[in-house]
Amino acid sequence: MSPSPGAVQLSAVAFDHPAAVALRADHMAAGDRLYASDPAALHRSGSEDLDPRSVVTTVVAHRADRPVGHACLRRLDDVVSPGMAGELEIKRMYVVPDERGRGVADLLLDAMHAAARDAGAARVVIHTGDRQVPALRFYARHGYVPIEVFEPYRAVTYSLCFEKLLDRPGPPADVRSDVTRG
Repeated sequence: MSPSPGAVQLSAVAFDHPAAVALRADHMAAGDRLYASDPAALHRSGSEDLDPRSVVTTVVAHRADRPVGHACLRRLDDVVSPGMAGELEIKRMYVVPDERGRGVADLLLDAMHAAARDAGAARVVIHTGDRQVPALRFYARHGYVPIEVFEPYRAVTYSLCFEKLLDRPGPPADVRSDVTRG
């Protein structure tokens, strides 16, 4: 059965897939516009660059063959984020403006959580900026809680970081009932 014409389709793609590259460029341009009044915020250190070798997965959302969203998951190391080696960070979460509020971001976030679980992570972290109010609301709605700003973002004055503990599949129902009988 083929998907309905208006359905969103997610695809795992190579980091350098043309749709992924274009959506990341759109994401960065949107950030530059949002923080344009703060010249210091536009400075990007080399450590903020996304090394393709650290990327665990890249997902692009399409609606009717049009790329409408992007997210990737990277594994942090002690060079980029001292003390956080092995942690997984969601990066470049982006939905094109005319698709926002239509569930695309929910699907992308679910895909990132599934990929993180598959990679054995107990939590995921994310960085965003203080002017990205819709993103802040979105992450809070999905159970993200604030954490200390981690490298490479500490020098970026607008930085906010969050974590989400990933649910683990519970034991089978018959085991759960034994545990709760007390």
